[in-house]
Amino acid sequence: MYAALKNQIHSWLFQLGGPEPGVIVLVQRRVFILPTRHGLVFACVLLLLLAGSINYNLSLGFVLTFLLSAMGINAMIYTFRNLANLRLSGGRARPVFAGESARFVVNVENGSEADRYSIGLTRDKKEAEFVDVLARTTVAVSVGVPAPRRGILTPGRLTLFTRYPMGLYYAWAYLTLDMHCIVYPRPAPPGLPLPEAASSSGEGAEHGRGQEDFSGVRQYHRGDSPRHIAWKVAARDQGLFTKQFAGRAETELWLDWNVLPPGLSVEDKLSRLARWVLDAYAAGLSFGLRIPGRTVDIGTGEMQREHCLEALALYDIDR
Repeated sequence: MYAALKNQIHSWLFQLGGPEPGVIVLVQRRVFILPTRHGLVFACVLLLLLAGSINYNLSLGFVLTFLLSAMGINAMIYTFRNLANLRLSGGRARPVFAGESARFVVNVENGSEADRYSIGLTRDKKEAEFVDVLARTTVAVSVGVPAPRRGILTPGRLTLFTRYPMGLYYAWAYLTLDMHCIVYPRPAPPGLPLPEAASSSGEGAEHGRGQEDFSGVRQYHRGDSPRHIAWKVAARDQGLFTKQFAGRAETELWLDWNVLPPGLSVEDKLSRLARWVLDAYAAGLSFGLRIPGRTVDIGTGEMQREHCLEALALYDIDR
């Protein structure tokens, strides 16, 4: 009960909630500030100076004490203003494999005429990235988030902070941006042989689309290499067509869930399929993917690789 009450007070005090879409503006109520250890030591020194000046009636002591106090108050104002009214938005996170670290990008926009220095972004308060945001500019800063398992990864609550200019105060704001990253299954170690090729048309293992002698054009299919698009035909507003070549034949194969050993666990099967996708892409093959509940049609290229890996990452996971 105490923990629940503490969480409620913490959420109310720091304006915590779910992911916030769009742009976040750091208005005054979203920026918090407290003295650092150096700031507390500085305050203790001021108290000692004040006590000594009163005890010994030192005029210069009073001047020094009040001068340093004014500097401390100004430092508090400048530390707070270093974060106030910044505009923050989430960038796109590139997919990663399980076991790697995802990089989430936050765009920091400074719409004021004052430069902002030493702005830090952290997730766990152990590692932080610092940037300077000049007036009327936008700077991207990234933070790493471990991705231990496949699926959809969110960065959680991030902290934007600063100690500029004197390190006497720590100003911060919590961010819960609406961002996510696709985490692919960890691929099995290299060396697994690819399954036997099978043409989708049922005419054998090889489909007559070589890359040596031009033999005609066909309708463009998603995933076809841009190098094979008939751009002259497209320039005549006749649509997109792909050049076909006779000679060396490309191999098409299906990466099928059902050909895997039945004794493997779900994650092991996804791991093997991920390895096959990477190997087929590296070999320049045309390949498709069949898993329970989803089929990715035959295709080639990087887009096909991403579609297959994303299907494996989201297998049996509700968005």
